[in-house]
Amino acid sequence: MKAERLLQVILAPVITEKATFIAESGEKPQFALRVAPDATKPEVKAAVELLFKVEVESVSVLNRKGKVKRAGRFSGRRRSNRIAYVSLKKGQELDFSEVN
Repeated sequence: MKAERLLQVILAPVITEKATFIAESGEKPQFALRVAPDATKPEVKAAVELLFKVEVESVSVLNRKGKVKRAGRFSGRRRSNRIAYVSLKKGQELDFSEVN
């Protein structure tokens, strides 16, 4: 995989109560990342290992559909997201402040 593509795979970290809870839990913490809609599990794994210099154990990916919202008679839709949950190997830690 090209480094150019890998740099475009990870869009942003997910900052929610659930994401914070799973990041702080247990022996193998997981981190939630918003990724490109066409990203695959191997691409996400390679991108995390390239950017953060850590070893990834597993990657789970899910598609979250955007909600339909209304304002009076006008309806709209929030954007759909693709979320990747990344499990790191034991002893590894992910630090968002020091991205290489």
